[in-house]
Amino acid sequence: MIEGLYLSATGIMTSSYRQDVLANNLANSETAGFKRDVALFKQRLTAAEESRRPGDWSDPVLEGLGGGTLSMPTRIDFTQGDMQESGSPLDVAITGDGFFTVRDHDQTRLTRDGRFVMARDGQLTLARGQKVLDAKGQPITLATDSPASIDAQGQISQNGQVVARLGVVDVADKSTLTKLGGGLFAVADAATLTPSQSQLRSGFIERSNVDPTMEMTELMDAQRQLEANANMIRTQDSTLQRLVNDVGKIS
Repeated sequence: MIEGLYLSATGIMTSSYRQDVLANNLANSETAGFKRDVALFKQRLTAAEESRRPGDWSDPVLEGLGGGTLSMPTRIDFTQGDMQESGSPLDVAITGDGFFTVRDHDQTRLTRDGRFVMARDGQLTLARGQKVLDAKGQPITLATDSPASIDAQGQISQNGQVVARLGVVDVADKSTLTKLGGGLFAVADAATLTPSQSQLRSGFIERSNVDPTMEMTELMDAQRQLEANANMIRTQDSTLQRLVNDVGKIS
């Protein structure tokens, strides 16, 4: 195996992977409640380091080069996004930790997207149709002939009376959440969810926590790294070609 070509190839693959993650973040910079992904990598151990058998011979020079880099599963950055006033009484943003609970295909899902709408039958849903759940895990149905308001504790009132309370929960270990798209998260075990004490802001939505300037800067850096590794492959290929065709020529 030609070590230099292998190392440059892993550099191209990891840089391309990083570009994909950053590009997706940029594409969702205006998506309410979106949480950016962070591309993670780790150094690949050399064969001698992986075997860890005493007495195995290895070249100390090549060992110092390492075994390249490997991509790891992305990590979700749950930093809170900025608040944006919407003016709609059914729009709600969570201040601090916590997630709204919704029902999607008979499964309980979590979301930070608080842009709620009232369906024709009075059910409170997300824009994509998922039913918003109350503190007891049941769909919320409102009277269609009366305006609704939501307070800081998530209580929904109509005609001066509390008719429901939004289900807002905390997750002890956010690393167990899986992105499903559409602003939804799957939780590994719904039994581990606990009621959240976070305050809500009615008439506001939480913006994406993506900083377009930072993401664009990192995207340019990933592009430079990819190009640098591609140039290294071309250089090594040219060197090998000369070695075979010129130096190794039998006169």
